[in-house]
Amino acid sequence: MRLPWLLLGLALLGVALPLGADEPKKADAKPTTGEAKPLQIPYRLTETKHVLIRAKINGKGPFNFILDTGAPALFVATSVCKKLGVAPGKDGWGTFEKFEVEGGAVLSKAKGRIEDPFQLEGMNSLGLAGAELHGMIGYTVLARFRIEFDFTKDKMTWTPLDYNPPLPRGLDGGGTAGMDAMAGMVKMVTGLLGKRPKPEIVPRGFLGFAWEEKENPKTEAAEIVVNSVVADGPAAKAGLKVGDVIREFQAKHVKVANDIQKLANSVRAGDTVKVTILHPETGPKAEALTIQAAEGF
Repeated sequence: MRLPWLLLGLALLGVALPLGADEPKKADAKPTTGEAKPLQIPYRLTETKHVLIRAKINGKGPFNFILDTGAPALFVATSVCKKLGVAPGKDGWGTFEKFEVEGGAVLSKAKGRIEDPFQLEGMNSLGLAGAELHGMIGYTVLARFRIEFDFTKDKMTWTPLDYNPPLPRGLDGGGTAGMDAMAGMVKMVTGLLGKRPKPEIVPRGFLGFAWEEKENPKTEAAEIVVNSVVADGPAAKAGLKVGDVIREFQAKHVKVANDIQKLANSVRAGDTVKVTILHPETGPKAEALTIQAAEGF
């Protein structure tokens, strides 16, 4: 009987479709021209292949959010809001002074639902995502950006739009009996299957530099070149400079930019990272640098 219950539990974790919303004014939907700069938003796929991104709320966090194009709004767990001191109004909505998605997407006075959707309760109870989830980012946030996905990369492109989506109707507590029933069933399934321990949240390591692939005009071979270094950041203090060519990262030879990203994803605050580079101005002699990772987003 264990397998049928598991399948039932998984079936209950489907994403609800967006609820109705007021029609926005046409003037609100005009994209920003000339000023909007695309943002690179880091993400990873959970064990269940949901898109997980991180965000800070009112300067605290980071917290783990599922990017859900089927969710009608921003949802933030009640336990998180208690820590933040943000209480819901009678209608269940709360206002967050600053909602900052890793990668630079920042919303001021962001409104969100303060509740625990049964999808998140179920995934957290069963430990399906491989990380504790603190909420869902839905339409009211996502509609503010033109979003480009490429699942072969570790970042999405978000381009800000001059568009302020209206809050959806039907999220004021009415008509939720069916969802409440499903939440109860998820909890029952969880009790039968047991609960996995919550994974420890470890801050991402901050190295303070970015890189890109470039063709060497002399050899016509691709190289990984440092294209920016944060002033007074860990990499700058270690001696890394713009234009340096990266040959090894953590004692592993890297050929493409994604090689570094995969290795950098496992770096935690306080880790020591060894990088072998070539300074173009000093010739072909390789140099080893040691970067002490600081606490990241």
